[in-house]
Amino acid sequence: MNILVTGGAGFIGSHVVDHLCQAGHGVAVLDDLSTGARENLPAEVPLHVADIRDAAAVDAVFAAERPAAVCHQAAQMSVSRSVREPRFDAEVNVLGLVNVLDAAVRHGCARFVFASSGGVLYGDVTSPAPEHTPANPVSPYGITKWVGERYLAFYAAEHGLATVALRYSNVYGPRQNPHGEAGVVAIFCQKLLAGEPARINGDGRCVRDYVYGPDVARANVLALTSAVPAVRPGTLTSLNIGTGTGTDVNALEALLRDALAGALSGRGRAMPLRPPEHGPARPGDLRSNVVDAARAAEILGWRPAVCLGEGLRLTAEWFADRHA
Repeated sequence: MNILVTGGAGFIGSHVVDHLCQAGHGVAVLDDLSTGARENLPAEVPLHVADIRDAAAVDAVFAAERPAAVCHQAAQMSVSRSVREPRFDAEVNVLGLVNVLDAAVRHGCARFVFASSGGVLYGDVTSPAPEHTPANPVSPYGITKWVGERYLAFYAAEHGLATVALRYSNVYGPRQNPHGEAGVVAIFCQKLLAGEPARINGDGRCVRDYVYGPDVARANVLALTSAVPAVRPGTLTSLNIGTGTGTDVNALEALLRDALAGALSGRGRAMPLRPPEHGPARPGDLRSNVVDAARAAEILGWRPAVCLGEGLRLTAEWFADRHA
């Protein structure tokens, strides 16, 4: 199957590309390289450098590649930036999505998989939230992800697309970009390896469900390629992708600092890693958010394979290998 991955040179998208290539699918990538990088992609994968806000450029990519399915990972992904710049967030996450949906319909795509976010849709929840939990987004980022799902439902009903929204919890892992405001694990790795303390916002007791990036990529491949009754023309299927286990930021930082210390020591480059410092809380942050992914297991056969400790070890090793 020929599949187009938007945002495919980025963190999650590039892992999706790897998994699709390994499964023997034809893959092309559309990415503006604002956070992604060409080196994240296999050399044989075509990369079209374009902005999803540019409808003509998006259409030209579809005309060139003629994909049968789309994996839409391209997004503005920072909660705090969405609070400061809600217009920009909407331009990318709503109008950009509509451009990609329009091109998918125009060029005969059958399936469309969308990177949504359970981590912001449900608002504050203290136990794992299933998909029927009422949407309660408290940031522009969460609002645009919810609006995105409503557009998917419309395009499915109106044009016969089979659409899937994967509601990620907090994704981390190798290739995550630390240069920005999204991705606490990557940001902490960068700080600690630079000899600086990790900066924890507020009291550090915000609880999140951390899921490993390659596990999320595997969920995307299943959603794109599985022949399952729930994913059929004219429908939207929304699925949580997470572990169901919450970890607060204080505990996460301690686990990561230990993983980095082990990674550096194992490479003969032991160095002192400073304890964290605390700053003010970020606007738009939730106190607690954990998702229930039982439906993804039932429909796609997907379950997380990598626990937090192992995932942090693998992530720490990746960042340590790239630290000068």
